[in-house]
Amino acid sequence: MDYDEVTSFLGEWGPFQKAMFLLLSLSTVPNGYAGMAMVFLADTPEHRCQLPYLNASWQQHSLTLNQSLPLEERGAGGQWALSRCQRYRRANGTGTGFSNSTEGCLDGWDFDREQYESTIATEWSLVCGDSWKVPFSLSVFFMGVLSGSFVSGQISDRFGRKVTLFVTMAVQTVFSLVQVFSVSWVMFCFFFYLVGLGQISNYVAAFVLGSELLGKSSRVTFSTLGVCVFYALGYAVLPLCAYFIRSWRVLLAVLSLPGLLYIPLWWLIPESPRWLLAQGRVEEAEAIVRAAARKNGVTAPAVIFKQYEQQGINDHSVDARYTYMDLVRTSKMRNITFLHAAVWFIITISYFGLSLSTPNMNGDPYLNCFLSALVEIVAYVAAWLLLKVVPRRVVITVPMLSGGLVLCLIHFVPQDYSVLSVVLAMAAKFGITASLSVLYIAAAETFPTVVRGMGIGICSMASKTGSTIAPFFPFLGVYDKTLPYIVMGLMTLVAGLLSILLPETRGMPLPQQVSEVQTLNWFCTKCKPAEEKKFPEEDGRL
Repeated sequence: MDYDEVTSFLGEWGPFQKAMFLLLSLSTVPNGYAGMAMVFLADTPEHRCQLPYLNASWQQHSLTLNQSLPLEERGAGGQWALSRCQRYRRANGTGTGFSNSTEGCLDGWDFDREQYESTIATEWSLVCGDSWKVPFSLSVFFMGVLSGSFVSGQISDRFGRKVTLFVTMAVQTVFSLVQVFSVSWVMFCFFFYLVGLGQISNYVAAFVLGSELLGKSSRVTFSTLGVCVFYALGYAVLPLCAYFIRSWRVLLAVLSLPGLLYIPLWWLIPESPRWLLAQGRVEEAEAIVRAAARKNGVTAPAVIFKQYEQQGINDHSVDARYTYMDLVRTSKMRNITFLHAAVWFIITISYFGLSLSTPNMNGDPYLNCFLSALVEIVAYVAAWLLLKVVPRRVVITVPMLSGGLVLCLIHFVPQDYSVLSVVLAMAAKFGITASLSVLYIAAAETFPTVVRGMGIGICSMASKTGSTIAPFFPFLGVYDKTLPYIVMGLMTLVAGLLSILLPETRGMPLPQQVSEVQTLNWFCTKCKPAEEKKFPEEDGRL
């Protein structure tokens, strides 16, 4: 029987649904700034070699600095500026005269302190030969996210959505606080990896739990105006905090402490009845639904899930233990898994590549970061409105293709029109963000309940593999600011074309078993019967 039909007596938007909507959405706020905080924690200000023998300060007249620092060409425009990583050797090793030969910054670096009091780049001199450590730090974080996505998906389907949600929230909060006391870059990266274990895993667990707790009509609203908008609100808080807090340690502490406020939610958020039913725990599922009915002021039937209990006894599905192999065991399930993974991998590179590029954009980095978050909020609202009238696949494909095309156009914008480049980048961010939010909905509505946590976990793993690569895209902007946009644009176009194959899930009930999974939207409709005939085992679980 249809779970939504059985629990229809609860109503669609009562006090219980409103409370779950708000509480689960609030749990995603820290996710908005946890990963993106590296935009400010690891930003590299202007720097140059220390010149102790000249007692040179950062504001010293450029004529004096020209005697001790060579010029270097920066960017594709051929602009010349004082070298960041080289200095002239002193003549005969002493005195104030200089030879024409150069040397590295043997005495360290002087950093411009006008914008930042400290970042990890200034504290541990992650510049010049060690500049690769800045994007690698964020890649380490996303490696943790990747590992967490793999583990949390199976934990979610084996031990429950609620347990996964709060364990990953605790991991993120505790290790973020410990990370504040890092005494070296290696220690910082180690704890950043542990923070990553819980970061997006928490978001995915909240998303899956909300999708299964809420009714059909409010599920789309939760997936866009709920977790996505609250994630973007957390992202918008980041530049506001960073503007007033210029020390990376204090900023990280301020961003980590709010995680302790989520402890009371353990007693307010229940387990997913859908998951409990899939595990054969009918009495626990009924208890949660009856508690929801009391909160909504409605009377529950004497027996709610008797049909589920009888069905479980007949087919023994409750005794089945599902693993990641069930995501590729049948052809339909395999096609869905690989297609979602490919699209998520590509689109996440563009999403994080644009988000992390805000310091490289022209203008104030705090304002650019805030505008990027504001664009996300508008994109989520637009996606919510569009989903009311158009199919899921349209809202995924069209904005994705448009965003990829806009990114490719940035290359043709003259340097004098830098504001236009920022506008185009934000327009591309709008389309990519809207598509990404609907991808979450499509995944939740495509993967069946018995493997939904693992299915979205695989999607998250694919996306975090992409996000592990993404930090190096803005790093390329140091040499040519348009190159990252061209590469991300072409990749986004490929993802948009692949998304056309996704099955349409609008108006469809959430599948419970693997046998209920849809086929891909093949261009050749004649392929469908042949495929089903070739794999008859797809009609039921192996």
